[in-house]
Amino acid sequence: MHTLLRSATTEVTIKTDGPFVMIGEKINPTGRKKLAEALQQRNFDYVRDLALKQVEFGADVLDINVGVPGLDEVFAVVEVIKVVTDATKVPLCIDSPNPKVLNAALKVITGKPLINSTNGEEKTLNAVLPIVKEYGAAVIGLTMDDHGIPSDPAVRLKIAAKIIDRAAQLGIPLEDVVIDPLVMTVGADHMAGANTLKTIELVTKEFGVNINLGASNVSFGLPDRHTLNQTFLALAMGAGASCAITDPIKLGATIRGADLIRGRDTYSKRYIQYCRAHPVEAK
Repeated sequence: MHTLLRSATTEVTIKTDGPFVMIGEKINPTGRKKLAEALQQRNFDYVRDLALKQVEFGADVLDINVGVPGLDEVFAVVEVIKVVTDATKVPLCIDSPNPKVLNAALKVITGKPLINSTNGEEKTLNAVLPIVKEYGAAVIGLTMDDHGIPSDPAVRLKIAAKIIDRAAQLGIPLEDVVIDPLVMTVGADHMAGANTLKTIELVTKEFGVNINLGASNVSFGLPDRHTLNQTFLALAMGAGASCAITDPIKLGATIRGADLIRGRDTYSKRYIQYCRAHPVEAK
């Protein structure tokens, strides 16, 4: 399955049988006080630096979230998109549950972005999927619904099926629906990681779609989060995940290494290039 994303000048294809796609997570003010302050102060130079740094470390796509309490998100998302597209060439992932923000963003984006996200909740499906269809975007579908986040992988599979079916009813092709099996912290439930891995396997077998992760959630509240994030990400890639909203600076080497071990890096080219460009981080 191939999910094509485009900027004005660059195409990125998320492939179930290809190299892992890194979606840079850092332009998101959740838990990032400095970015929240920069957005409130309209300090878009800081945003530009975050975009450039992530692309330097291998981000194929950049996630854009401007959700700061009290901020005019419609204004902010347009300005951030302008800054990021002027500074980089990569496609964008627009991260907002607000239809007004999504509409404003999609009106100024050239190309084909990824929308983060919809889920199995009726309200969200009805609000987001028509926008995805109108603008010809791709969309991430989270395996949760009006009953919350199920722990049972089989129930998550049913929610994925519902999202895919509703998208199809609107004429959104299967390849433009990327399923997120949801990553919960193993600090609260030691089976959380295993449940996500099983969901990846089930969704991949049933639908063959691309799988996205918010991988760092797995380690929340635990010591040495980096080791857990690396371990889980490698296991998830092996199970069938094809992209993640993650930190390319911290996890770029892990992702390049896992691609090489899985036979998705011909002649070790991408891994060697990464190590040469970032010798300290790779070591």
